[in-house]
Amino acid sequence: MDSDTPPAEVLDELFATIEDRRETLPEGSYTASLFTHEKGKNAVLEKLGEEATETILAAKDGDEDELLAESADLVYHLLVLLAMGDVTLDDLRVELRERF
Repeated sequence: MDSDTPPAEVLDELFATIEDRRETLPEGSYTASLFTHEKGKNAVLEKLGEEATETILAAKDGDEDELLAESADLVYHLLVLLAMGDVTLDDLRVELRERF
């Protein structure tokens, strides 16, 4: 990912990278390993639960730096889960828009 990517475009670029790793499965890629893990979706669900818990604890403790770091981990793993389910960011945007 390019460090010059405007903040508003980071999620799109990250999701595109996740989808690319899903298709190309480059050796040594953590993201690719999530798509090829023998436990499959369950491995991602476990990681998502772990990151959600860590995010909650950081918020409870009032640790802003940790809250930011854990939130980023949580969002990343959520994006992997969305890609596994063939849900796009546009699908998510439409769903969110319809709710308000």
